[in-house]
Amino acid sequence: MQIFSSIGWLLGFVLWGAFYVFKNFGIAIIVFTIIVRAALFPFTLKQQKSMAGSARMAKKQKELREKYGNNRQKLNEEMNKLYEKEGVKPTGGCLTSIVPMIILLGVFYAVAYPLTNTLHINSDSVKQVLDFANSIPGYTHTVGNATYQEVSLLRIFPEIQNTTYIQNIFTGDEIRAINEFSSGFTIFGGVDLLVIPSQLGFWSWYLLFPVFCFLSNVGSSYIMQKINSRNQAMQQQGCMKVVIYLLPLFSAWIAYSVPAAVSFYWIMSALVSLGQSVITGKVFSPAHMTANSEARHAALLFQQEAQVPYVYRPRRTPQTELPKTAATGKNSGKSGSKNKNKKKK
Repeated sequence: MQIFSSIGWLLGFVLWGAFYVFKNFGIAIIVFTIIVRAALFPFTLKQQKSMAGSARMAKKQKELREKYGNNRQKLNEEMNKLYEKEGVKPTGGCLTSIVPMIILLGVFYAVAYPLTNTLHINSDSVKQVLDFANSIPGYTHTVGNATYQEVSLLRIFPEIQNTTYIQNIFTGDEIRAINEFSSGFTIFGGVDLLVIPSQLGFWSWYLLFPVFCFLSNVGSSYIMQKINSRNQAMQQQGCMKVVIYLLPLFSAWIAYSVPAAVSFYWIMSALVSLGQSVITGKVFSPAHMTANSEARHAALLFQQEAQVPYVYRPRRTPQTELPKTAATGKNSGKSGSKNKNKKKK
């Protein structure tokens, strides 16, 4: 978890920069998510290329398995030759999948821990203030999930900022930064992202946050599945279909018991990811990239052939076959002498 927190600490500078410009956490989250997704786009493109390479070799791999199915060693050798010939690495898509996942978990830590990772306040000081807040009667019932205590602290901070305990821990600049940050969590003219939906009851309209969180994640996963299935001509397994609905449902349950700012980030992340998948699915689809790869390969062969020096060789007109006696004088002389000898005999 420490590595994710460290990445979140670095990404917090980007989030704070977006908030400093727009003075609104909702807009900052949108801009921040777009920036992170744009930075991860090269990894997404490499993953698409890896998918295109796998799709291009699928038919050839099937033929090799049918031909060398009983000889495992020979099959591995032919597979390695095929990968080398096609210029595809067997583990090429692993790194492009792991790195974005690590970065996105770091983004979550930047959002979930705004005091330590976004405002970059000393973690020991933040922990002391959280312990102090937990000692306030009734406060523990308004925190929700303990993971998001820093977000919940922003909601009550204006009420406890003038206490002697807070004044002795935080500096004046840190208190001003926290107040400025907490005042920017209102979006759409009155929606407070620091509110926890479960505290307002099941029929509160803040319930729309977990509902939208579920719908955005399901919709994003469903559309991305369709795009990948169409491009790769394959369908997801039954267990994968369960995951598509189970994980968003779990996220919606968490979103119901945490500040709305966290679910708002999940919604924006799902929508931006969906937009990126639609673009890459159309412009950089495996079928499209395979066609481009074959076109580049044909152009390269044409270029190599054009570099071969031209040598002029005159074309010879084939001569009519003549009897040896008429074609060469030597043969006719020998044959004549043989006929004379036969007559003498």
